[in-house]
Amino acid sequence: MSDGTREPPRINLVDPELYATGDPYVQWRWLRANAPVYWHEPTDLPGFWALTSYADVRAAYRDAETFSSARGILLRPADHGADPGGGRTLALTDPPRHRELRKLVDEWFAVRSVRSLESEMQDVARRVIDEAVERERCDFVTDVAARVPLYVICKMMGVPGQEWERLFTLTSQAFGAGDPMARRFAHLEIMGYFEALQAEKAKDPADDLVSVLATATVEGAPLSPEDVILNCDNLLVGGTENTRIAASGGMLALLRHPGQWRLLLDDPGLLPSAVEEILRWTSTATHIMRTATRPVELRGHRIEAGDRVTFWLPSANRDESVFDHPDEFDVSRQPNRHLALGFGEHFCLGSVLARMELRLLYAEIVKRSIRVELDGAPTMLSSIVVNGPERMPVKFSAGGPAPAVFN
Repeated sequence: MSDGTREPPRINLVDPELYATGDPYVQWRWLRANAPVYWHEPTDLPGFWALTSYADVRAAYRDAETFSSARGILLRPADHGADPGGGRTLALTDPPRHRELRKLVDEWFAVRSVRSLESEMQDVARRVIDEAVERERCDFVTDVAARVPLYVICKMMGVPGQEWERLFTLTSQAFGAGDPMARRFAHLEIMGYFEALQAEKAKDPADDLVSVLATATVEGAPLSPEDVILNCDNLLVGGTENTRIAASGGMLALLRHPGQWRLLLDDPGLLPSAVEEILRWTSTATHIMRTATRPVELRGHRIEAGDRVTFWLPSANRDESVFDHPDEFDVSRQPNRHLALGFGEHFCLGSVLARMELRLLYAEIVKRSIRVELDGAPTMLSSIVVNGPERMPVKFSAGGPAPAVFN
């Protein structure tokens, strides 16, 4: 039923607490039905257009000429200035530079390359689950979901194995809760680490992603050390953060829908479709921003050059006009044309890798019939950038029945 006859909710999509303790889907549902192209008044952030329907988000993703990534892809206060990665990193460039940067690393994320890592990824997933079962109690976000993607991207980037735990600690601090200054210092230390690594790889390149970037030429000129560092940071964050949150949010969804978990246990062949549903359901990138390069009319609204335009992916992935029963979690959902991994020029570089990491992690739990239970209430992220569990205390035990949960 349309929300058109209901009292309009107060629209404030930039309140971080909405995603930690509220229900943003109430606002998104109303916007899709009544104002799918919506001007969001300024707060401590500049004003912006909000796109909440699947069709509009998909069309804007495809039109990279009109909706540019080069001025940043996330809302940020005006007094913070321009995003330092603007026009320099994979995520924050437009064609033709974006295509040249992507061409450098595409092969590393192709199906063939990812499949060559499958055995090692499986070993990592097995080791992580073994440790969780041995400890019995842990934080699923940090101790399970974060480790698989971090170890894999570290290997691909040429980070020595003895440094993986150091980067694990730093990324846990940079992405986790606590003092914002502590998060900032951890992020700066990550940047400092890649500054040293790129200098080493530029002098003595090897078969890894950092070496590729450190010796690359784009648009006829070598990448500067600063550009290499920014792209390394981009690859680390892109290769870990969203997969970590999707894996955690997917586990929480399975725990809260034990019937769906039972389907998966009874038929592990559903794992591929379950992974797609987890990606749709979690939609971990809450918003993606573009900047209009020229005036354009959308659903009767005139968007001016320079206007910020935001895509609200969790809303697009619950669009009633595309998904049957969109508010139901269904591991057998077919088709499932979600936009969780983007679309068009900026379709997620690591999509094949992320899908395999999720599949192998859940497969390890499913095939061993490991019992997972919540060991306290999850804490959700207070953020307008990514959404999902920040902490999720769980109990692991081997050889048990299907997990059960109570909210």
